[in-house]
Amino acid sequence: MTETTGSSEQKSAENPVFRMQKMYVKDFSFENPNAPEVFLSGQGKEPHVELNMKLNNRKIDEAHYEVAIEISAKVTNKEEADKVLFLLEVEHAGAFLIKNVPEKHLPAVLGVECPTLLFPFTRQIVSQISVDGGFIPFLMEPINFMALFHNARKQAGESAEH
Repeated sequence: MTETTGSSEQKSAENPVFRMQKMYVKDFSFENPNAPEVFLSGQGKEPHVELNMKLNNRKIDEAHYEVAIEISAKVTNKEEADKVLFLLEVEHAGAFLIKNVPEKHLPAVLGVECPTLLFPFTRQIVSQISVDGGFIPFLMEPINFMALFHNARKQAGESAEH
């Protein structure tokens, strides 16, 4: 009977553990360089958006990783491309507890699972700051991190062949 308990404790100790422990904003910037004139002349016109996203991750200690989503957006007036409505940059991160995950699965956990958990909160931060800046909510489309991960792996494989 002791053996059964011991082996079940050993199995539970070896089970994969994946949990977000903390979310935080690492860096944040919002610029509204043409206020208040932009509100008087540019309201109701369709904006042009340049959006960039970057994922970063790093190992903190034996069982903890930091995953960060960096978003930068430049929103201009579509008719007057040089007329900046607002500039936004945010680095939103999370600390994750990741234990007993096979090494071959770790890139997918860091590149897909972690940002999938973080992104809805990042999206809310971006939307809220655009409202606080005097604009309509800036709603980013949902992102398929699995597709991005597979595309990046495919491109890395193709570039390694050449």
